[in-house]
Amino acid sequence: MKWIPDSTGRFAKRPYYTPEELDAECEKIVTDFLRNKYGKIEFPISTEDLKLLLEQDVADLDLYADFATEGNDIEGDTKFFHAVKPKVRILKELTENDRMENRLRTTLTHEYGHVFFHTALFELERKNQSLFSTKKKETVNQCKRETIFSNSRKDWMEWQAGYACGAFLIPASYLKDELLKAAQEIGIKGAIQRHSAEGNLLVGEIAKTFKVSVDAAAVRLLQKGTFSESTGGLALGA
Repeated sequence: MKWIPDSTGRFAKRPYYTPEELDAECEKIVTDFLRNKYGKIEFPISTEDLKLLLEQDVADLDLYADFATEGNDIEGDTKFFHAVKPKVRILKELTENDRMENRLRTTLTHEYGHVFFHTALFELERKNQSLFSTKKKETVNQCKRETIFSNSRKDWMEWQAGYACGAFLIPASYLKDELLKAAQEIGIKGAIQRHSAEGNLLVGEIAKTFKVSVDAAAVRLLQKGTFSESTGGLALGA
């Protein structure tokens, strides 16, 4: 990780992580958690374990938040404070509706991406402020559905949290193993198109193995260069 100027103006400087750095950090967090709790590493990680993972680094996790008066399509937010752990809120419908469990899982891990990678950033920014600053003593980062699991780099902070979301749920080295195994079972040889019958089967296998939506699985494969965004081809060695 290195520090670079923040072109958005949100901070004076912001952290720059390569995808490989995010992959390594997220995989270590998840595998250490599973190994310490169960003595082994198996995927998919359970939704309850995702809640516990997040809870260990926040002051409060509210799984029944109502965002009706705060804007459209908000599914989660992280509130950062001075010298106190962040607080995270998750849209109540994601918790109450079993059919939305995959969305709950991606929202939990997206917010954990903010918590783990951005808490120190907000604290550093406050330390650099004057004691007489009129800025708020807390900062809220709200996340809409379109940014929860996105491959867009339009907003670096949301991209980092979105990438971390995929890396927590589908760690890179475990994805590679499952990708090769699934390709052999399906009988894929060479490059295929994302939306071909074989491509859809492969995405479906990854989605089932790691308990994520088909869209989330496809985005993760794009993140890892498995599917080419320009041609839609598959590179099994990626």
